[in-house]
Amino acid sequence: MTDTTTPGSTDETPVDPVDRVLSRAQARSERRVSTFTERGSDRGMGAAQALQDAATIGAGDSDGEQWDREERAALRRVPGLSTELEDVTEVEYRQLRLENVVLVGVHPQGAQEDAENSLRELAALSETAGAVVLDGVLQRRPHPDPATYVGRGKAEELRDIVAAVGADTVIADTELAPSQRRALEDVVKVKVIDRTTVILDIFSQHAKSREGKAQVELAQLEYLLPRLRGWGDSMSRQAGGQVGAGGAGMGSRGPGETKIELDRRRIRTRMAQLRRQIRDFAPARDAKRAERKRNTIPSVAIAGYTNAGKSSLLNRLTSAGVLVENALFATLDATVRRTETEDGRIFTLTDTVGFVRNLPHQLVEAFRSTLEEVGQADVIVHVVDGSHPDPAAQLATVRDVIGDVGARDIPEIVVFNKADLVDDDTRLLLRGLEPRAVFVSSRTGEGVAELRAAVEAALPMPAVEVNALVPYERGDLVSAVHEQGIIVSQEHEETGTAIHAHVSEHLAARLGDYLR
Repeated sequence: MTDTTTPGSTDETPVDPVDRVLSRAQARSERRVSTFTERGSDRGMGAAQALQDAATIGAGDSDGEQWDREERAALRRVPGLSTELEDVTEVEYRQLRLENVVLVGVHPQGAQEDAENSLRELAALSETAGAVVLDGVLQRRPHPDPATYVGRGKAEELRDIVAAVGADTVIADTELAPSQRRALEDVVKVKVIDRTTVILDIFSQHAKSREGKAQVELAQLEYLLPRLRGWGDSMSRQAGGQVGAGGAGMGSRGPGETKIELDRRRIRTRMAQLRRQIRDFAPARDAKRAERKRNTIPSVAIAGYTNAGKSSLLNRLTSAGVLVENALFATLDATVRRTETEDGRIFTLTDTVGFVRNLPHQLVEAFRSTLEEVGQADVIVHVVDGSHPDPAAQLATVRDVIGDVGARDIPEIVVFNKADLVDDDTRLLLRGLEPRAVFVSSRTGEGVAELRAAVEAALPMPAVEVNALVPYERGDLVSAVHEQGIIVSQEHEETGTAIHAHVSEHLAARLGDYLR
């Protein structure tokens, strides 16, 4: 029978093996964090910070019950557990281990501030993906080194940093070529990934719907296809029949087909299946959109940078109960909610996927069906994080993607969210960026009424002006005018309801027999 008492103790109190493992891991984690804090103060990088301070996150009732967030947080990884089997009880916990990462970036002369903001954003992406950022390195050079991305000397310095802090992954703040990734791995002796890999990993964790999962898998396969590589015998040619040792003998000669070519063929086959699957989702979405257009229900798309507060704003406007979390790309699936104006007109609000600088083109292509909600909208509410250190870059990034989906001509309302975290001087600077912008706080409700008024004013006016006397037995037409049109005046006469309104062409045709 295994002894479970604490070594060196005099009593026979049993100790849970799990508690023993976690206590040892916690001690190692505290030592590592204290060491990193000292290093961070010297280097100026500091611990990785999310885009919003945890102390400023609202816990109001406007976001609903948030059951999805509780489900997502049901399994949290344990920091500090080693992959080495120091104790047999660690076996089942190794898969929950947090990755310790070091960030690296390259910037040209005069672009240090942008590079620092990009590296902080990469730190937030890494934290969202489930990693602990230990250190960061920036190198100034005109162009990334075509061999090792940072050059041989800086790569060796990076290797020393990785060894000193005990990191097991290096993340580059750009998309690496396959040859750069392999060469850098050969120098630093740990796994090397790039920004695109981190974003794809976050998307794969947060995708919920069938369409979202299919889109993410397609983007991952498109990224993986040119980066396949084999090791040793896995690259050897296939041999048919009975062959001798070492691959010699009958059936081993001839052209054959390498295993990596088989993998590429399987990936292309799977990509074709996913594209067909995504196309099959389109008719249902198009039918819903066509029904809204037939009933002339205007559509308002909420677009913006990731973690700018789009879902919080949707919850504040419609009580939708959409998942809200202080993480990047917390929600991926488009959410449509119906609401109405003060004068009774019905319109829809659509929460779309967030954007980020250097968004992988594979994701833009894979999520094009989701981004169609932006291109087909009547009004775009462009949400910007007012407390972000570089709001101008957020504006430019989102507008570039909006242009890619052909939505530049759609009316745009710029909203600076998180106004409760912005002082007066910052408001003046933001007002200089966008003089007609609306300042809103999804947390406190500040500016929500002003935003709703701006959205109502931007909604398209129905095309046809009508004067009709509708009989009382046709109350359905009067109700349709109230829901879909704009009432100028309404009076009740002896034979029916006299209406002066602006309506759509479809509704005007239904009122044709009663026009004056």
